Amino acid sequence: MSTHTHCDGGHRAMAADSKSAVDPVCGMRVDPATAKYRSEYTGATYFFCNQGCKQKFDAGPARYLDPAPAPASPAAPAATGAIWTCPMHPEVRRDRPGSCPKCGMALEPLLPSLDEDDGGELSRLARRFWICAALSLPVLVVAMVPHLFGLRLPAPWNRAAAWIEALLASVVVLWGGADFFARGWRSLRPWSPNMYTLIALGTGVAWSYSVIAFARPAWFPPSFRAAGGNVAVYFEAAAVIVTLVLLGDFLELRARRRTGAALRALLGLAPKIAHRVGADGGETEVPLERVQPGDRLRVRPGEKIPVDGFVLEGASSVDESMLTGEPMPVDKAPGDRITGATLNQTGSVLMRAEKVGAETLLAQIVALVAEAQRSKAPLQRVADRVAAWFVPTVVAVAMLAFAAWALMGADPRYANALIAAVSVLIIACPCALGLATPITIMVATGRGAQVGVLFRNAAAIEALREVDTLVVDKTGTLTEGKPSLLEGVPYGAFDRDAALNLAASLERASEHPLARAIVAAADASRLAPVEDFAAPTGRGVRGRVLGRAAALGNVALMRDLGVNVDAAAEQRAEALRNGGATVMFLAADGSLAALVAVADRIKPSTPEALRGLRAAGLRIVMLTGDNGTTAAAVAQSLGIDVVHAEVSPADKARVVRELKARGRRVAMAGDGINDAPALAAADVGIAMGSGTDIAMESAQVTLVKGDLTAILRARALSQAAVRNIRQNLFFAFLYNSVGIPIAAGVLYPMFGVLLSPALAAAAMSLSSVSVVSNALRLRRLRL
Repeated sequence: MSTHTHCDGGHRAMAADSKSAVDPVCGMRVDPATAKYRSEYTGATYFFCNQGCKQKFDAGPARYLDPAPAPASPAAPAATGAIWTCPMHPEVRRDRPGSCPKCGMALEPLLPSLDEDDGGELSRLARRFWICAALSLPVLVVAMVPHLFGLRLPAPWNRAAAWIEALLASVVVLWGGADFFARGWRSLRPWSPNMYTLIALGTGVAWSYSVIAFARPAWFPPSFRAAGGNVAVYFEAAAVIVTLVLLGDFLELRARRRTGAALRALLGLAPKIAHRVGADGGETEVPLERVQPGDRLRVRPGEKIPVDGFVLEGASSVDESMLTGEPMPVDKAPGDRITGATLNQTGSVLMRAEKVGAETLLAQIVALVAEAQRSKAPLQRVADRVAAWFVPTVVAVAMLAFAAWALMGADPRYANALIAAVSVLIIACPCALGLATPITIMVATGRGAQVGVLFRNAAAIEALREVDTLVVDKTGTLTEGKPSLLEGVPYGAFDRDAALNLAASLERASEHPLARAIVAAADASRLAPVEDFAAPTGRGVRGRVLGRAAALGNVALMRDLGVNVDAAAEQRAEALRNGGATVMFLAADGSLAALVAVADRIKPSTPEALRGLRAAGLRIVMLTGDNGTTAAAVAQSLGIDVVHAEVSPADKARVVRELKARGRRVAMAGDGINDAPALAAADVGIAMGSGTDIAMESAQVTLVKGDLTAILRARALSQAAVRNIRQNLFFAFLYNSVGIPIAAGVLYPMFGVLLSPALAAAAMSLSSVSVVSNALRLRRLRL
């Protein structure tokens, strides 16, 4: 025998529970052991709290039991059936995780889900890096100490140290670098050489040569040997390269997981459950994915609206800042549309679901952010483009060098041919080329953090220097992002403080943001209790304060109470509205007592920041979900010529895309959830550190203090960093352009000099040192 429950909205059977069951009609919990009323239906037993519920159930059981669950309409695909794509090559599509066949990067889901599990890839990569770092350190010490300090271990310790170096380096290369070799091999079929091709080639040749030199040193002629008579090995070079590349891959994957965290946070804004209302008025708690279009849902104060729809009954104020970025709640009445994941504040409403799952506005915002983020490409693509011709060129030069020495070289020809070919491959190791970008990014991001600018990735550093248009959100970016008292204009016998205290006394019990702004500006010690309090919907509030009839609200409330608002007061109120304020009228004993204006103030640093940005050649465009009057007032006070008001999150992203289509390099600065699509769509998304976590996760740059003047510092750092990367790439190319011919033996006919693999490895190390030293100059950059 089984009992049934209706609490999850499904026809779900569960084992009989001696403690409680759920009445399928009213939803109350009852004890099966003592329940007087029960019914049998389709082989299951249902328990009821009273006879009335049993009679209703017996008259029509199907009415109180949900049909089989309809297929959910998720905002994002689950792991099963998901599509995986490459962040650098969006045209790549796979039905399972793996590596991109073009660049070797790990694939990621096309659309996000709330499931954070990545199969342990990030922790696996971190563990592999730390193990390889721990193994590479003694290899580096054993290899470098004799060169740096001239120390030589006596026998048999020298042989033991050589074995330790060979074994530890082999573990790092063969185990730690296994993925690199696999990706390098895959890059050859089809032909698409990339950085992993270079890494596999350089580490593979260095390690293979070293194994042979270590195991069979007698095979090598004297020209292969160092000053002590030993054949030089390059285990440390192979191990360090693998470890450094693992570190770069870990940092990249962690950044991409953070991008996924932003999308998961967006999806997490929606509530997990909804309260479905049946035909008899009974409420049932159901999972969000079970809500279907047409369902009637109850939303209480403080709850999030589950899906998109419209109000059937009731009235409330809804916080839509997630969508508009505006701190002012919006009054909702029957017939008004409401949006999923927005916050119901003051009243209980009955709504009808209209759009659910992937059709909701929240899901569309998620899709917009995901699509824009996939359009990004890391700065490392420069090295990958070079690798397309660099790899075959290096191999061709090595083969030509071997052939030339074998045919025309000095004796011993084949030994010298092998020396030349190996030297070419060793000296052309991609260490300098691979470090050119990440080392500069590492230093630049650290320098940026010191001045309150956080770069997420290399693409942001590359793109910010080229920006010529800055799109800014109004609320929270140009303004403080919360309402505060702008002005109190007293009338009659009232002075400003007395009028403000009277208004704050009326509003003290309200949670409305406007009310909190008024209360915060008043003297808390002079607030009085309110009697006969009432809050007419869409009008304001009224009551009695210290025996005096008082009211605070709009013109309609004043008319209802017979309070005369003369032309002068109306003109003053209109002037305040034109300045971007919300104006309320305060009445006392039937007469106008004051005008109370509340507004979102412009940040003190904003005017100076905009002047500096214009001087730097940037065009300023303002976007806001606020009304046109307020937007125009703010824009005029700040000298902004281009304004787009009353725009949705999708509209903001559309404006950004239109600017980009006209050839503009666009940066978007915002702080709200509603800015996330535009932040992701821009060439560079800039989030205020004082804004929402989702905005910061969707952006590529975060200004810690939320001050626009930091954009000037970020841009200067971007210009210096890209210049530094180009210098590094120039050093790497110059080094290879000079070093490869020398390693091939072009100096031998004139000077009798053939570069040994040992000197090739030293030159390789020197190239890396030059790149690192140049990048470290950014630490002294004045911003």
